[in-house]
Amino acid sequence: MSLGERTVLTGDIGCILPDGLVLHLGRKDSMVKIRGYRVDLSEIERVLQGHPKIKDTAVVAWDIEPGEKSIVGYVVPRNQPLPPVDELNAYLRAKLPAYMIPTAYVFLDMLPLINGKLDRTGLPKPLGERPVVSRPYVSPQTEIEKELVRIWEEVLDVRPIGIYDNFFDLGGHSLAATRVVSRAVEKFQLEVPLKSLFQSPTVNEMAKVFQKNEGKKATEMDLERILGEIEAMSEHEAQRLVDKSIKSKGSD
Repeated sequence: MSLGERTVLTGDIGCILPDGLVLHLGRKDSMVKIRGYRVDLSEIERVLQGHPKIKDTAVVAWDIEPGEKSIVGYVVPRNQPLPPVDELNAYLRAKLPAYMIPTAYVFLDMLPLINGKLDRTGLPKPLGERPVVSRPYVSPQTEIEKELVRIWEEVLDVRPIGIYDNFFDLGGHSLAATRVVSRAVEKFQLEVPLKSLFQSPTVNEMAKVFQKNEGKKATEMDLERILGEIEAMSEHEAQRLVDKSIKSKGSD
């Protein structure tokens, strides 16, 4: 390349071999950091594309909250009805680690293109609607369930949430789980095993943990200790608890 010659930045990563050939190593914009993990979005796309009900797909990282990237999968289905997100997540979890599972899906008739190539800037931001899931919506019945639904909806920014909806199919992840647990403990002020809360992926199951421990009122010192434990928990520690919950549900 001579001095002053025009170059075009394509976003591709590669190197020039001794014989002059260019070796393509991937896309620079496909590597992102999600909650402390390096994630290759193109790998998620490749695996998701293999689902028999998917015609086309794209995966991008959105700043859903300031400074916090979330993985969003864009899916063009082969046919109607739309594949439920719990089915897509189960398919991905069999092949990818939990931190690479999208927190939201957007179903499209076709992907936006410019000159035959995917236009990622034309992909719409997720709206926070309740995703398509296999289980029907069931409204909260008890006061504990109603309060937990309110907390889940605020943390996940998804509405409405039913008591049998799976936390991780609604876009939940390890960081969101610590927020839910922290708010729930602060609200009910009970001495409860944190492990049980992290491993309760539905409002119904989490409500049962609080109901079981209703007589164990936490003192101000106990509450401060419990909330401190949650705050001190690293993302990797929270992820390990979340992984156990996902595996236990997957084996049901």
